[in-house]
Amino acid sequence: MAISDADMVIAWKNVLEQCNLKAGEQVAILMSDDSNMQIVGTARIAVGLLGGILTLIHLPPINGDKALSRDKSGYVGKTPLAFNTAALAGLKAADMVIDTMQLLFSKEQEQILKTGTRMLLAVEPPETMLRMIPTPEAKAKVIAANRYMEPARVMTVTSKAGTDFRCALGQYPVLMQYGLADEPGRWDHWPSCMIARWPDEGSAEGVIVIDEGDILLPFKHYARDRVVLTIDKGRVAKIEGGVTAEYMKAFMDSFDDPDAYAMAHVGWGLEHRASWTTLGLYDREAALSMDSRCFAGNFLFSTGPNTEAGGTRDTPCHLDIPLRGCSLSLDGRPMTVDGKVVS
Repeated sequence: MAISDADMVIAWKNVLEQCNLKAGEQVAILMSDDSNMQIVGTARIAVGLLGGILTLIHLPPINGDKALSRDKSGYVGKTPLAFNTAALAGLKAADMVIDTMQLLFSKEQEQILKTGTRMLLAVEPPETMLRMIPTPEAKAKVIAANRYMEPARVMTVTSKAGTDFRCALGQYPVLMQYGLADEPGRWDHWPSCMIARWPDEGSAEGVIVIDEGDILLPFKHYARDRVVLTIDKGRVAKIEGGVTAEYMKAFMDSFDDPDAYAMAHVGWGLEHRASWTTLGLYDREAALSMDSRCFAGNFLFSTGPNTEAGGTRDTPCHLDIPLRGCSLSLDGRPMTVDGKVVS
């Protein structure tokens, strides 16, 4: 159901206040030809209401001839900022950037954040954004989870479907997403409520089973049959199963990049307002499906780049796969049990 501009302006004002936007701060809205103009227009009004000094930066899209889909997460890390020094300088000079184009996993995003600019990604449908508007309670849940994630040195994940996975932690920082860019140099994504971390290089091992009904992103479909991934020395060494396994492997092979098979971030969802079911209710090109990534109790694992964590694996192939029914533990302490968050 459509969201009114008035409701979106009110929501933006709420979120920007939680992001500590103050009168006189420089705010840049980054957009491209495929940005959602309701998001851009309502954010623009909210920035003005709060006294922000607004700059609009509109860049042409790229990678259309390389990507296999129009999904913004189907080909990541390569942006027009790579050769647009004027736009990059403007974003670095801003106190806050509202990103409706998606700079995620790009070198330019890291350069901007290192200047102290805070950045909020906003590319989901307005309906999803409003349903999962960031709250202090959601932030508190992520911070509470980090009390266990930050000191943890071993993550283990099991499931009745057959998952038996283990990795070491500590080499890379924790990724806490609660939908607010509320500190200098912080990146976040509205909506989000999840926690993750990249395994120590070469440490991930075991078996991950994608069961029927689990979700594969960016394909945006539910698995039709079981897929068994063998993880060895931090990489997906084998993909076995039926048509879903064949499809997944063909997609990853199309990038002709060995780093596409590296394990990336692992963690779990904490958002009780997110739903496993919404993937089947939206047009595939309308959303990234943060519902799928954030629904409470999922085990979310990914493959591909680690540049967001400060690593050097810069591959455009990135898969996010949230599984249901998993039990995830940190140093032996359960965080989820059979897909339910442990309080």
